[in-house]
Amino acid sequence: MSRTGTSLIGRRTAGTSTAGTSPGSRVRRMPMGLDIVIRDAVPARLPGERPPGAPPAPAAGPRRLIARQGGEYLFVGLRGAAGLPARQPATDMVLGPGDICFYDVHQPPVLDFPRHARLKVFLLSRQLLGLARSDVPRLTHAPVTPTSRLGALLSPFLSDFADTAAVARSAVGDMLAWNAVSLLSTLAGEHLADQARGREPDTRAPLMSDILDFIDLRLSDTGLSPKTIARAHHISVRYLHKLFREEGMTVGRLIQRRRLAECRRVLTLRSAENMTIAAVAHHWGFASPTHFSRVFRDTYGMSPSEWRELAGRGDREAGE
Repeated sequence: MSRTGTSLIGRRTAGTSTAGTSPGSRVRRMPMGLDIVIRDAVPARLPGERPPGAPPAPAAGPRRLIARQGGEYLFVGLRGAAGLPARQPATDMVLGPGDICFYDVHQPPVLDFPRHARLKVFLLSRQLLGLARSDVPRLTHAPVTPTSRLGALLSPFLSDFADTAAVARSAVGDMLAWNAVSLLSTLAGEHLADQARGREPDTRAPLMSDILDFIDLRLSDTGLSPKTIARAHHISVRYLHKLFREEGMTVGRLIQRRRLAECRRVLTLRSAENMTIAAVAHHWGFASPTHFSRVFRDTYGMSPSEWRELAGRGDREAGE
């Protein structure tokens, strides 16, 4: 299920494609660069893509995901993460039905799944989710389980969405696609934050949790900076940067990603349709509308106005 080599997607038009697919597989290309694959084939295999100029096989041994129970498993395949150095040796991971697991399509894990397992895979770029390349290793480190707050909410939704997308008319498909991308972006961001809060117990974990909460509560403050964050928590700016470096991120990157996510969310709301894009950007801490538009496009692959129009068109067409 790759765009390189033997493509299982076929043309770039939305719809279900069966050309080149394996028996038991269904592929649906959605708007916004989202592809959905449903696979019952045995042995179970995840869609993978080879980056340009890459050798036939990855240099390091692939990670192995193990399932001892039948049922349904959800995966989010991230494009555009090739070339990331491994932060730790590949280790096996045990999954249960309903788990949501992120993976890098350029280094897909090997599956050891029972015959009656079903895979539902969402393929999209890391940029569309607002993720830096450095976010990917942490995001793929652990699954989102149905016992978690977000897992309990999104696991059944994503499962139903994959089935609905296969038969939905284009107008409804457009609306569902941008909703799904928005939810997956939220899931990725929250999962990264939860991982930062839920590290092995040590003297820094409670502090990091407090810092992340502090940042979320003050995103609209244009004066939010490493200096103000460090002062509020009685630590040095140097130590603050060290904490974030150990989590594989920077303070500035986290603040910007969270602000962008809030702006993108607000731009889809009917209650905010009379707000200008500049006003939305200013409310969430962006001092310059030009800078906001540039980083929004760099992150999501479209301008804020194009995103708002896409969301509005989905609402209008769904109501027709």
